[in-house]
Amino acid sequence: MNGINRSPQSRRGFMRHVGAGFPMLALLDLLSGDGFFESRARAAGPTNLLAQREPHFPAKAKHVVFLFMNGAPSQVDTLDPKPALTRYHGMPYNGDLTVGSNSRPIGNLMQSPFEFRKHGQSGLEISSIFPNIARHADDLCVIRSLYTDTAAHASGCIQMNTGNVVIGKPSLGSWLSYGLGTESQDLPSFVVMTDPRGGPIGSASNWSAGFMPAAYQGTLFRSGGSPLLNLQTPGGVSDRTQRRSLDTLKQLNEMHQSGHAGDSELEARIHSYELAYRMQTTAAEAVDLEKESRQTREMYGLDQKLTEDFGRKCLITRRLIERGVRFVQLYSGGGHIEDTWDGHVDCISNHTLHAGETDQPIGALITDLKRTGLWEETLLVWGGEFGRTPTSEGLDKPGRDHDWHGFSMWLAGAGVKGGQSIGATDELGFKAVEDPWHVSDLHATILHLMGLDHTRLTYFYQGLEQRLTGVRGELIRKVLA
Repeated sequence: MNGINRSPQSRRGFMRHVGAGFPMLALLDLLSGDGFFESRARAAGPTNLLAQREPHFPAKAKHVVFLFMNGAPSQVDTLDPKPALTRYHGMPYNGDLTVGSNSRPIGNLMQSPFEFRKHGQSGLEISSIFPNIARHADDLCVIRSLYTDTAAHASGCIQMNTGNVVIGKPSLGSWLSYGLGTESQDLPSFVVMTDPRGGPIGSASNWSAGFMPAAYQGTLFRSGGSPLLNLQTPGGVSDRTQRRSLDTLKQLNEMHQSGHAGDSELEARIHSYELAYRMQTTAAEAVDLEKESRQTREMYGLDQKLTEDFGRKCLITRRLIERGVRFVQLYSGGGHIEDTWDGHVDCISNHTLHAGETDQPIGALITDLKRTGLWEETLLVWGGEFGRTPTSEGLDKPGRDHDWHGFSMWLAGAGVKGGQSIGATDELGFKAVEDPWHVSDLHATILHLMGLDHTRLTYFYQGLEQRLTGVRGELIRKVLA
């Protein structure tokens, strides 16, 4: 029996050798039909990682603007009116839910100091702190029954952005860049603009590409001055000299890369040099708001100290979308506690401030998207990492603690059925009780509006087909127009 391999074989090895390998043909056919080889080819990375790709099915939305209210807005003070809180104001909460973060004093039930009014033909109720957004009530789809898995800001932001409370997963913007590529060859596919008071807890983990190639991660833009640091050409260097230098650098990098196959960080760095060269003119032009009319600048609030920063970010967002950027995320609130929407001390003054900073710019962005024809292809998402308790934080103190059991967000724009609210919390606003929807369901719906099936948008990593929604995720069909 010389020549026979007596070492143990796997089942695949046995199938490959028995019958001259013919049984493997059936397996190859099944795997090809399931997209096994295609998904791995994409995971390995095409030559142009950001090449534009077709969606799974036709969709109106081509761009997403995520208006992230960092620090967690209170649902009962913004989008979820609770008349019962007025009746029970000042009374202790006797329910069985965990109130707040268990590390802060628990006060009594507290009514909202803000008046809710019905707006538009739909009669959608919105807090008085959003007079400009309320003018677009018939465009908004408010989800009042969202919930998440954590009460901590860091993990809450990470989960809202990546679908997981653990750092290291690709963000929503990265998944969209991976699934659809970019329409622009001169600007990043995924742009992030943070608050001048600081970024969210977790920092760049919120816009990371995780285990995907680094080319899909978010690019941080500044709303003022040069959009990117160190983007300008050094003095005395001609365009021809710079072009020759970049070509030489590209050749050297590609030689180096040949010995480091699969290094996505290196691949992304090589790509970034060429992109940075093209961005020297396109990025600077995109954020040059002096080209906008005085009327447009005033509409966004650029002439007022309160609204200037967020107004600039919103106007830049419109200009980026016009130029093909796929996903833009704007942060309101940075740093800690009162610099964000985290109204522990005084939720009334906190929300008055941050709503005042953002309401006019967001209203202007909606108006401008409609004026420029971008409304029908742009999806807007507004919200934070979770909500806030209907109780005060401590007796006779107007702050509110964290509430992850039920909170509100809104969607608007391409593919969204506006002028409606979906789901409900209990009569006090603590917990989602009618049509409760998890963060993963929200992500599945956003992907769907962009033409992507969340169960088919996968990335092969560590032996598994990874998904933004993990093993969860259900489409919120009532959102769809």
